[in-house]
Amino acid sequence: MMIRPRHLMPFVLALALCGLSAHAQQTGGLQQRMSQAEFEAAGLDKLSPQELQNLDNWLHTHGQVTTKMVDSSGEPVFYPGKKKYSKIEAHLVGHFDGWHGNNEMTLDNGQVWKQIGSDAPMCMNSDNPAVKVKPSLMGNWLMYVKGCNDTAHVRRIR
Repeated sequence: MMIRPRHLMPFVLALALCGLSAHAQQTGGLQQRMSQAEFEAAGLDKLSPQELQNLDNWLHTHGQVTTKMVDSSGEPVFYPGKKKYSKIEAHLVGHFDGWHGNNEMTLDNGQVWKQIGSDAPMCMNSDNPAVKVKPSLMGNWLMYVKGCNDTAHVRRIR
């Protein structure tokens, strides 16, 4: 599989944000902090001098970084370690017309959950219904949507 330079840009930005940005002013821009091979592999050599300066300036002003954890397969880890899982109460964003086995739902708190399995409880159609997401056995989650007669298994994706 060939990796194209534009696909490396998120990686380069994440790398830069995870430590390099704190020292940007003291140690120079990306071009001075990366080897020429790294710089070219990331596709940064295709940026104009002004675009590169804008990127360096952005990295310098955004030095505060919150690192997201991922598991060995690259999936996000939202509740690392022994942190207690707790029930989430929110509202779905938009129209809900029942469970279909592959629903992806955005909550008004910014979380995105995807239905796993083929649960299909009977539901009424509604706009922005209230939802409760609660922990289940073995790290699984159940979502109850107001107007449905049961829960469905879900997994958080964002």
